[in-house]
Amino acid sequence: MIEDIKNRLSEHFPDSDITVQGEGSHYDLQVISSAFDGVRPVKRQQMVYAAINDWIRDGALHAVNIKAISPSE
Repeated sequence: MIEDIKNRLSEHFPDSDITVQGEGSHYDLQVISSAFDGVRPVKRQQMVYAAINDWIRDGALHAVNIKAISPSE
């Protein structure tokens, strides 16, 4: 599942540096992307959730901790 998550996030944030850790249905995600420049933290999380929302809805992902930051941070 880790590679699936990385691939999905890479599709949505092509210029990003992505780290995924976890197992089962609980994962920690770190996405560093210029897409987050000037974007408020809540909106950043919404952007990441949008990329994986189908997996959250169907239960493949249950608990997701997201750290979404811009390269300048």
